[in-house]
Amino acid sequence: MRIVVDKREKNSGIPELLKQSGVFVDFATLKVGDYVVFDNVVIERKTVSDLLTSFYDGRLFIQCSEMVKHFSTPLLIVEGNIEDLKFESRGSLRNYNQKFQLVYDSLITIILDFKIPLVHTPNIEHTTNFLIAIANKLSRKYSYGPLLRKIRKQTSEQIQQLSVLSSLPGVGGMFAVKMLKEFNTPKRALNASAAELAKIPGFGTVRAQRIRKILDNAYNDADEENQKTLLEHLK
Repeated sequence: MRIVVDKREKNSGIPELLKQSGVFVDFATLKVGDYVVFDNVVIERKTVSDLLTSFYDGRLFIQCSEMVKHFSTPLLIVEGNIEDLKFESRGSLRNYNQKFQLVYDSLITIILDFKIPLVHTPNIEHTTNFLIAIANKLSRKYSYGPLLRKIRKQTSEQIQQLSVLSSLPGVGGMFAVKMLKEFNTPKRALNASAAELAKIPGFGTVRAQRIRKILDNAYNDADEENQKTLLEHLK
């Protein structure tokens, strides 16, 4: 069996475990995903902490959008225990609960909006076993291994444009792409009326009106305590 592994996964410990199990590991700089098992199957691996970080910096939904765009069978492996977030929340129950909810919100978006199946593994050993199992199953079905395709990587400017739009309520990476395709620039998308936004396939009137409300309503100059609370939500 042969699995193509992104070079950034070298230090995860998984490639070494794959080799020990007799899998031929072919390292490459993958523009989409972390593992390519067959030409139509790509797998993105994230620890629970990685999932949160990529949500905050806007990469998560962009990565999902790219997987759906270039592969017919994208998968997301979420590795680790969500309870570990307690140790990263500095003892703050509220901070932990916020992170807990963000993880679930992210997963729900991935499942419902992007239609990407999720696989949970507790550690790298189980992740390795899953990769071997899916490669083994596909090798019995097909006579060829993973084939790398030419994928044009988005520029940093494109990623920033998508990040701006995907931060809007109810948008995410998939609708951010649709907004840019419809309006060409982030400025035109942000200036679009609710009626114009609602014309985007699957966007809907409720989502469009909510976005216009967020963009059009004046900022309420809250007191110092409320401002601290708002900043906590942005962390």
